[in-house]
Amino acid sequence: MNQPSSPHAPSLFRGRHFDRTVILLCVRWYITYKLSYRDLVEMMAERGVAVSHTTILRWVQHYVPEFERRWQHYARPVGTSWRVDETYIKVRGRWAYLYRAVDRQGLTVDFLLSERRDIAAAKRFFIRATERHGAPVSITLDGYPATHSAVAELKQSGVLRPQTKVRTSKYLNNLVEQDHRRVKQRIYPMLGFKSFVNAATTISGVELAQKIRKGQFDTSGVIVRGGARVSHVWEAVLAA
Repeated sequence: MNQPSSPHAPSLFRGRHFDRTVILLCVRWYITYKLSYRDLVEMMAERGVAVSHTTILRWVQHYVPEFERRWQHYARPVGTSWRVDETYIKVRGRWAYLYRAVDRQGLTVDFLLSERRDIAAAKRFFIRATERHGAPVSITLDGYPATHSAVAELKQSGVLRPQTKVRTSKYLNNLVEQDHRRVKQRIYPMLGFKSFVNAATTISGVELAQKIRKGQFDTSGVIVRGGARVSHVWEAVLAA
């Protein structure tokens, strides 16, 4: 399994010491399941593949942004009613803030890891989300004043529509809080991140895996007969 990739392998993996199937399997399993890098080392060893945990870490950091970009080509639209909330992730022994939004169906709208929880961070989140999905019709927030101020400023600047409905509802925001748990359950085995950049990239991968599980991508156009298996879907998306 650890022979060089064939000449027909996607250019994304060309020139790597390990075969693309090993790289893809390690990265996909890491962002999807509650596994540590050392768990994957042991699992690969059982398959006759000797790989270090630092090598898998480098694969995750190198490939997740490209995987996310390629999957984005098949993204289905999300709804226009957003539930927005922040949760906490430990980076370098300190708490960082993960801004997240889901629509009324629970589909992931967007996310942003920030070292601060303030107006500037909230504005970055909403600007990024609206650039990807368009402006929402309604936004449900928690009671944190900085987020409300950010929305008000973005209405004034035209990023958000002036008529966008803004509300605070603990009941409605239970949806995004429950969704936080799915992401954080995957992050717990990672035992904290050593760098902010690594944390942001890894969380992007975890969020990608969650969106795939939620059915947020339409890959019907690239899947050939017999290609319903998860590994086949990934191969088709990355090769397209």
